[in-house]
Amino acid sequence: MAKKKLSRKALLKNTDEFLTLSGKVVLYFNQHMHQVRLIGIGVAAIAVLYLSVWGYMKHTNKKGQAAYNVAYDTLVQSLQSKNVGEDSIKKSEGLFENVISDYGMSKAADLALAQVGHAKFTNKQYDDAIDYYDKFSTKASDNEAYETLTLLALAACHEARGEMKKAAGILDGIIETSDNPFRENAMLNLERIYRLGNQPGKADKILKIFAKEYANSPFYPMVKARI
Repeated sequence: MAKKKLSRKALLKNTDEFLTLSGKVVLYFNQHMHQVRLIGIGVAAIAVLYLSVWGYMKHTNKKGQAAYNVAYDTLVQSLQSKNVGEDSIKKSEGLFENVISDYGMSKAADLALAQVGHAKFTNKQYDDAIDYYDKFSTKASDNEAYETLTLLALAACHEARGEMKKAAGILDGIIETSDNPFRENAMLNLERIYRLGNQPGKADKILKIFAKEYANSPFYPMVKARI
């Protein structure tokens, strides 16, 4: 079917409508030029602010990661040394604390919290270790693996302080989640705590549950031998 040809009148009508609309737009901008300028300035300011923050955060993350790497290398070297002592651990601890204080907004600073907690725990400063692990737990609340590892560390701190009930409560919370990848570790730790707390019945129950649910675990033979 042949396409219907628009008449000259229709074309002029469409053109007039377009010109009328364009004229209204121009008129609006002329009447509100001050507001338009303000909006333009505001958008430009926001863009500059965003780019400044983005650039600063990129720089901070880069510097923070570099400082974290130095602290981590120092920690590894001290652990590999034959004379690992409180002083060598404290050296790496100080470097991690510098990451937190100097690059507090970087991602590396969050990870450094856990490293300082570990150093405090190694040097038997359990109260301080708990403080740092609590801070890291807040930062790692959206990462299940980090959060669980922090809970295991907190349980170890409370166990070292002789607070078996608190440690057991933390481990119980981990065990309740059946698909938690660290559940096996938590069960074995909880069994040990029950033994230390003179609760052999609860300890045996944990071992039986473990043997039933984790027959393919590398810890299975050890568990079976202890039942």
